[in-house]
Amino acid sequence: MTSVALGWARIRYEVLVYFRQADTIFFTFLFPVVMLGIFSVAFQGLGKVGAAPDGSGGISQAAYYLPGMIAAGILLSGVQNLAVDIAMEKSDGTLKRLGGTPLPVVSYFLGKMGQVIATSILQIGLLLFVARVLFGVALPTDPQSWLRFAWIYALGIVTSAVLGIALSAVPRTGKSATAVIIPIVLVLQFISGVYLAFNLLPTWLQNIASLFPLKWIAQGMRSVFLPASFEAAEPSGSWQLGWIAVVLLIWLVAGLIACRLSFRWIRKDS
Repeated sequence: MTSVALGWARIRYEVLVYFRQADTIFFTFLFPVVMLGIFSVAFQGLGKVGAAPDGSGGISQAAYYLPGMIAAGILLSGVQNLAVDIAMEKSDGTLKRLGGTPLPVVSYFLGKMGQVIATSILQIGLLLFVARVLFGVALPTDPQSWLRFAWIYALGIVTSAVLGIALSAVPRTGKSATAVIIPIVLVLQFISGVYLAFNLLPTWLQNIASLFPLKWIAQGMRSVFLPASFEAAEPSGSWQLGWIAVVLLIWLVAGLIACRLSFRWIRKDS
């Protein structure tokens, strides 16, 4: 079989394994959906976001938090899921055994990348369904918005997956993987405009968050799902679509280099 054919077989295997792990399903697949429900219900008493002084206009809390939850889902699916999963496979000897088989490294990574893309698409579909059906969120109707969503999603999920693979080299053992990776992911969510309005953060914290990809993925998703009037609320006064592409591409290249330098079937100290 060719590397691509083996890669397709690995995708099917990885997806089946993913949905057999209850903790993975909750903390990476369902977590953004749960958080959307919590924020939408908990803050609905505050009224609509961006409403005029007379109470007219604005959007619901669910509509306001939807872009952030989509961005968080992309980060969880790529960075957290792969970093923890691969670190555990290194620790329990799975990668060592695979290294002794004819499976090409390319096929292995095709399987991981395919699993991330497949599960994240399902996750976003579920998020949009819950937002539209349960909370009545109006989704974009113009093709331009969905084309923008497509390229931001594609660039964001590939970058997140590559960074997850690179980060898998950081934990010393599989048992320590969650303790190392989850705090990083959680902090990024709080400073990147996922749970808190980005423009309310101190300038120095905004500058730190701007160094990382999640801030730009979340900003891109806001440009897709929030009304145009919310663009003025961004610290720069615009969606900065060009900068979103540039920053994510820089992180993608950096992640690829890190993967090339750090990935091995077994740890150096094994």
